[in-house]
Amino acid sequence: MMKNEVFVSFAFYSTILILKMYVIAIITGQVRLRKKAFANPEDALRNGGLQYYRDDPDVERCRRAHRNDMENIFPFLFLGAIYSMLDPNPTVARIHFLIFLVGRIIHTVAYLLKLKAPTRSVAYSVAQMPCFSMALQILFAIVTRW
Repeated sequence: MMKNEVFVSFAFYSTILILKMYVIAIITGQVRLRKKAFANPEDALRNGGLQYYRDDPDVERCRRAHRNDMENIFPFLFLGAIYSMLDPNPTVARIHFLIFLVGRIIHTVAYLLKLKAPTRSVAYSVAQMPCFSMALQILFAIVTRW
């Protein structure tokens, strides 16, 4: 697989995306600690008492950003892996992967920093374009070889 230039690019961009998801998880945990808003009673008890077993809007914002990543990055991982097997043009493939990565990073920054609309929705839409393109190319390759 490492001889496949497209797959190597896919592995690179995918790894960055997974690391980004880990960073969001860490940020969520740090915001929980800073805001003393724990999801589990045992965590609240350990950190000051049951009064800290509660929701917090900033923690929920981090969680929504993380959930949105899971809803979008996991399909990208599937599509990108299959797309890499189709022997696409390496430059075009890299552009697909890069656009998705940049769109997802901007989306996360816009989400966490509460940037003015429509920054987040534009970033989301831009990141969906390469996924849609890869999905169509996969379907076309399957239908023409079926």
